[in-house]
Amino acid sequence: MQITIIGAGLAGCEAAWQAAKEGFEVKLYEMKPEKFSPAHESEDLAELVCSNSLRGAGMNNAVGCLKEELRRVGSLFIEAADATAVPAGGALAVDREEFSRFVSQKIAAETKIELIRAEVTSLPQEGPVILASGPLTSEALSAELARLTGSEHLYFYDAIAPIVEADSIDYSVAWRASRYDKGGADYLNCPLSKEEYEIFVQALIDADKVKGREFEKLIHFEGCMPIEEMAARGPQTLAFGPMKPVGLPDPRTGKIPHAVIQLRQDNRHASLFNLVGFQTRLTYPEQQRIFRTIPGLQNARFARLGSMHRNTFVNAPRCLTRTLQLKAAPQVCLAGQISGVEGYVESAACGLLAGLFTSYRLRGEAEPLPPKETALGALLTHLAEADADNFQPMNVNYGLFPPLELQRKMKRADRRLAMAERALNCLPQWWAPIAERRAQEA
Repeated sequence: MQITIIGAGLAGCEAAWQAAKEGFEVKLYEMKPEKFSPAHESEDLAELVCSNSLRGAGMNNAVGCLKEELRRVGSLFIEAADATAVPAGGALAVDREEFSRFVSQKIAAETKIELIRAEVTSLPQEGPVILASGPLTSEALSAELARLTGSEHLYFYDAIAPIVEADSIDYSVAWRASRYDKGGADYLNCPLSKEEYEIFVQALIDADKVKGREFEKLIHFEGCMPIEEMAARGPQTLAFGPMKPVGLPDPRTGKIPHAVIQLRQDNRHASLFNLVGFQTRLTYPEQQRIFRTIPGLQNARFARLGSMHRNTFVNAPRCLTRTLQLKAAPQVCLAGQISGVEGYVESAACGLLAGLFTSYRLRGEAEPLPPKETALGALLTHLAEADADNFQPMNVNYGLFPPLELQRKMKRADRRLAMAERALNCLPQWWAPIAERRAQEA
């Protein structure tokens, strides 16, 4: 039986490569050059659009751990990246044209993969399908996906708030509470005086912003307005909006502050907190500078910074199984950014898992889930177990990994290296049987 893969970006090419290595015939559809999205220019596959950086290479960063896992399991993506790398200090960066050419040549040379240059406007009704159409999925496919998932679970842009590492918050300033003590003490609260608030609002107004590309121009809903646009509406807009202090007396003074910034727990390990209502188009340096002026966040370490950009993706915890299948159409598997991951490396990793899982299902065998302690497993767990009411795409980070025993007694750098070591030690128990089977059937 053949596997149909729609989209020959990073996720689609990786899924096709893994399925071929599992012995299956693949039909890989790519709409270029028949049709280009607004962001793409090259006819080659796996085109890198926004940047040539694949982020940090060291194990102090979770994406470095993820790349090493991909390297050890035979990822086409990382093979291409290593072959086309350019000097970039502590990061892995590539020559974009050479990278795409490398992937294109590899796909063309694989006899089990048939590349079809044509736009797909509807999902096949039968047979295994991997949809890897990327963040700019066409209107026709988006409409069909909305029908299968429910339009309320399909999003066409990201409104992402920054995420802070919990152990970088100053708890002598921030305190746990919900407004009027309703429910549990579920939020961390950072108070601002009138003077601090006014300085903060002016900083938001004056800060450098990212200019959206033409196809990313958004009509912002009132509930998803960038924080700096709300600030520009009037000096007290934020104090009556996401920074309203009512019902939140500061335990140090017993008085209600002029404004409060709330942080909500972002993962079940309580190692990450997001700034509620702080979706933004501020540049990354400006975000770090301004948000570190918030009392309690002066030493904040950001696991993710805020953004607003065009991106088609589903609410993964509601729409997908743990093995990336659509709950409403199990023959369809999602891969890449459309599944709810963020970033080049994460998209390729998702494609690898989709190709592997689909192959095992076709053989009537249970899909081999990577251990949760690995970067691959942590990413998959995020898609399956994140808060569905507040789901947002996520880059891999150590906050998604299960905590270490006695981790609070470890320095941050040592803890990260220990998590990476644990991940790479767990990887062989998952991958070795897969590799052995491939070797026997080769």
